[in-house]
Amino acid sequence: MEEELDSQVIEQETPAKHVFVAPSINDECILSGRSYTYHSAIPAAIAHDVSAECVLGIDEAGRGPVLGPMVYGLFYLPSTSHEPLLTKAYRFDDSKVLKPAVRSSLMQSLCTPSTDLYKSCGWATRVMSARDISSGMLRPAAKYNLNAQAMDATIDLIKEVWEKGVNIKEIYVDTIGSEEVYQKRLARVFPTISITVAKKADSLYPCVSAASVCAKVTRDAAIEACYKSYATTDSAGENQQTSADAWGSGYPSDGRCTNWMKGHMDPLFGWGNECRFDWGTAKDMLEAKGAGAKVDWPRFDDEEQTMRVTDFFLNAPEKGQEAEVSELASWFGRPVPEEAL
Repeated sequence: MEEELDSQVIEQETPAKHVFVAPSINDECILSGRSYTYHSAIPAAIAHDVSAECVLGIDEAGRGPVLGPMVYGLFYLPSTSHEPLLTKAYRFDDSKVLKPAVRSSLMQSLCTPSTDLYKSCGWATRVMSARDISSGMLRPAAKYNLNAQAMDATIDLIKEVWEKGVNIKEIYVDTIGSEEVYQKRLARVFPTISITVAKKADSLYPCVSAASVCAKVTRDAAIEACYKSYATTDSAGENQQTSADAWGSGYPSDGRCTNWMKGHMDPLFGWGNECRFDWGTAKDMLEAKGAGAKVDWPRFDDEEQTMRVTDFFLNAPEKGQEAEVSELASWFGRPVPEEAL
């Protein structure tokens, strides 16, 4: 799951110094490592006309980093406003192409009540914490891989918007894995909606571009929230260090990220809720010779620990003692010896 990025992409993936903090940021959930979902209010353009046909886009941010959550973004608006509003008026594009400050500015416009974006568009995010991603990936049995977690997040977000009464007619999704398999799965769940799953959908369809911005700005702000407990200030109490300074993009190929991890690794617990422990980078650091504390958990003999249901009803008598009769065991009478038959 780890991605190798070149320096230009790493810079684009690094959060803005002063990222806009959208209402999709829940500090309590982020710091405790809990995943959560946020939905904006239904925009006036749709609430006043529930029959308005809408297009909906889905995209994610933060699939490959070892630090921070993965965020799924959803964006919807009336079909008639799709191109004019998103492409011509606001020039949405794939969040990886837009500069961090531009992404942040677009998100701020989306959350400002006086803008036509706010009045016409609805959005939602699913913040999938590093802790929960790792928990699924590290299951001893029935591993819950990242593709399955991403698929479930996508389906849940769409269902939640559908249940709010939004008249979704078209869905556009940036693919994970095979487009054909992904599209068939979504078509089975939403058979009455036109669904398009494509690679680079965030560059092809404006609603996916907007969903990409929602996801990326939410992740940027979530990273900053994660970093709060580590942030340091200078002797004058000013110039607080940001996540961009210490973690960079959060990707394993970013030297700022790996240097921070090496310098802040607890030998027993590793790192906090911000880290994906199933990523090779984290595993390698913990398993390096002399780096982490090795723990040997005791193994129990299954046979010694196994109890039969009857053990709860009958106590085997000691030699020379009469068996103690349990009231529950003799409720339906006592067994008759074979000699009596």
